[in-house]
Amino acid sequence: MAVLKEFREFAVKGNVVDMAVGIIIGAAFGRVVQSLVNDIIMPPIGMAIGGVDFSDLAVVLKEATEEAAAVTVSYGAFIQTLIDFLIIALAIFVAVKVINSLKRKEEAKPAEPPGPSEELLVLREIRDELKKA
Repeated sequence: MAVLKEFREFAVKGNVVDMAVGIIIGAAFGRVVQSLVNDIIMPPIGMAIGGVDFSDLAVVLKEATEEAAAVTVSYGAFIQTLIDFLIIALAIFVAVKVINSLKRKEEAKPAEPPGPSEELLVLREIRDELKKA
């Protein structure tokens, strides 16, 4: 039972939950970027270079036989994956720059000076009462 309790404490820590949320959002963001590349960016590029579908680009090392499939180097899929990576890296770079600029603006704001302490307020009251007397 101690292991179960320890696991529960670990699983509900704030940073573990934050990490899980980040992973889920990251996976969804990856699918969005993949769709952006495959459905929006690559078709015009393929059309511009003669109607080539990048996912079909490959070098055949060994032709297919009845017993075995063809051996190919699919460099088109690699090109699409590389473009996916570059878009994700750019998006993360922009997000980090925005977050850093917001932090700098927040740090640049001068902090309000703290008000007088409770002790100082009591001492002022005593001084004012003594002046009256």
